[in-house]
Amino acid sequence: MTEKFVLQNDNVRGRLKAYPTSVLLDQNYSDPETEGEIFNSLVQYFGDNLGRKVKAMPLVEETSLLEDSSVTLPVVVIGNGPSGICLSYMLSGYRPYLSSEAIHPNTILHSKLEEARHLSIVDQDLEYLSEGLEGRSSNPVAVLFDALLHPDADFGYDYPSILHWKLEQHHYIPHLVLGKGPPGGAWHNMEGSMLTISFGNWMELPGLKFKDWVSSKRRNLKGDRVMPEEIARYYKHYVKVMGLQKNFRENTYITSVSRLYRDQVDNDGQDRDISTQHLQIEKSKFTKRNWEIRGYQRIGDGSHIPFCLFAENVALATGTLDSPGRLEIDGEDFPFVFHSMPEFGAAISKGKLCGKVDPVLIVGSGLTAADAVLCAYNNNVPVIHVFRRRVTDPSLIFKQLPKKLYPEYHKVYHMMCTQSYSLDSNLLSDYTSFPEHHVLSFKSDMKCILQNISGLKKIFKLSAAVVLIGSHPNLSFLKEQGCYLGHNSSQPITCKGNPVEIDAYTYECVKEANLFALGPLVGDNFVRFLKGGALGVTRCLATRQKKKKQHLFVERGGGDGIA
Repeated sequence: MTEKFVLQNDNVRGRLKAYPTSVLLDQNYSDPETEGEIFNSLVQYFGDNLGRKVKAMPLVEETSLLEDSSVTLPVVVIGNGPSGICLSYMLSGYRPYLSSEAIHPNTILHSKLEEARHLSIVDQDLEYLSEGLEGRSSNPVAVLFDALLHPDADFGYDYPSILHWKLEQHHYIPHLVLGKGPPGGAWHNMEGSMLTISFGNWMELPGLKFKDWVSSKRRNLKGDRVMPEEIARYYKHYVKVMGLQKNFRENTYITSVSRLYRDQVDNDGQDRDISTQHLQIEKSKFTKRNWEIRGYQRIGDGSHIPFCLFAENVALATGTLDSPGRLEIDGEDFPFVFHSMPEFGAAISKGKLCGKVDPVLIVGSGLTAADAVLCAYNNNVPVIHVFRRRVTDPSLIFKQLPKKLYPEYHKVYHMMCTQSYSLDSNLLSDYTSFPEHHVLSFKSDMKCILQNISGLKKIFKLSAAVVLIGSHPNLSFLKEQGCYLGHNSSQPITCKGNPVEIDAYTYECVKEANLFALGPLVGDNFVRFLKGGALGVTRCLATRQKKKKQHLFVERGGGDGIA
């Protein structure tokens, strides 16, 4: 079954044809009427097609294309978490400037900023500004932007941002942000009983202070750390109050993102399907054109509406929480084995594990595993805590968290160190840690086999198991599952071990032009640092847009005989 999306509104069709693709991409948008005409056409067109109800269609039959559309969007952002939201904010024309009375505590950085005070940060040399700065991100622009938004935060200071923001509509770059759920991404799915690792103000996005927002929602502010559900509501509200809703599409699922190639010999201007073998043999005859993004939107009755978009640039902002890490051992698919905090939290809240004598097995040594330990411990569910590292391993996350700010995590770490398993004591009543152990297998009778580094095995009866050993992004819509974009192309993309390899200042993928990545995909798990990706991408696209306009001006000037 093939269904083509066509323009139903003659007026819209006329508008789109009145503005060729090149004009849509190169227009400076300084004329409000022109900007409104173009944007309204884009929004109405894409809104109608993504929002129209059709008969449910299986994914295998997803063949619908926007074949009648000549519109190619400058940018499509995949992912509507804080990375995608921040990028949309800056692509919408919001620009950061040095505040008139601001003085940065880093005197060298401040003197650099003073040199071009009249320019927005987007229009400055990010490599020059980033030089010599240090922070908890391997991406220099992330460290720079964090230093401007939260000066000396790593030294315990709560200095205000030295930036102020202006909406400059002539810098608007048309774009769509596609997400599976409401704006905020994975924050809407996080366990609601746990506090965030970062302070509330570190979770905020430019232009709207989190403290101002949350103070209007609740009177009693007990501390700087907050519930994930508050952060999720803040992000959703942010998109609305900043006027970004027109760029966002919810309930969208991407099935493929691929390059279109144009035959340089063919003059009819049509994109053609070209076999990989043919492309390799005669690669010189073809040129990369734009991106084709296919997917579907899920509507209320469960139906799927297929869509196909075309974009000049694609930004990957999917995060890394799509696919939980697995042990890849026998029995891992038994129903008593969970792979996420929400699953485990739901089982606890429904009382399924309370009052049972057999312990819960928790696997992992990160903060999510610690959250699971606290969740079980606080509900009087006994815990067996298994992890591969030594308790003295300096890379354990607990060693990087100040005790005063994170007392609950240090409580878990203290138990890990002092309540470890021994042949003499066996299992303790409430919690027992198994350092330098791993799970060999799960059995159908709800037993597990553990093994230590010496090869000694032990069998325990469980009430449930929770495997929390990290997660992987779902990049199945890219060729090779996106592996080819990583530093190690033979391994899956992961935040820590194998992030997407990018240009340090533009966030463009080293191995794929016009494809950008930001946030956890490039190693920035904390909201504090993922905002730098939005700055890098925006500067890159704005610079290229400016060069394209200049090129068009010269071309048109020469043809008309005008200097």
